[in-house]
Amino acid sequence: MTQQLSRPELRVHLVAQSDPLAAPLLAELAVEYSNRYGGTAGQMHASLTEYPAAEFAPPHGALLVVTRAGEAVAGGAFQRYDAETAELKRIWTSREHRRQGLGRYVLQQLEAEIVQRGYRRIYLTTGPRQPEAVALYLATGYTALYDPAVPADEIGPHPFEKHLSRTDDLGAIV
Repeated sequence: MTQQLSRPELRVHLVAQSDPLAAPLLAELAVEYSNRYGGTAGQMHASLTEYPAAEFAPPHGALLVVTRAGEAVAGGAFQRYDAETAELKRIWTSREHRRQGLGRYVLQQLEAEIVQRGYRRIYLTTGPRQPEAVALYLATGYTALYDPAVPADEIGPHPFEKHLSRTDDLGAIV
């Protein structure tokens, strides 16, 4: 399913983990995680692709890829955490397309899909060596579920949450 959205140069595609549009997301995440946390890109890629694809499939989950002129530039996924909560995973922006608001755009698209699926809360964790992700989540209304005064590496995975309500009459998340 492809949707034309408010940024006309961008298209959002809801895809399966095995879809060729998802390949750049998985490949670049593997390199990113390897560089930040160790292990080889091949090991990280195997870990990402061996994760059960059904977790990111309807009705409880989704994997989306944002394209510009047919090129995958950003993406992300969510899965069911519990009956009321979706868990964000694999938020990604291509190295060549960072600092253009695409991470925020991906979050907006995921949140809209999550609300449509009936979830009321979002949960996520990000790694201690991903300060850009921490800044994005804090800037978009997520609440840190850890003490930010503690050094990042002492915390380990950084958990966040955001409570959502149904959409208002204008389609905005309130």
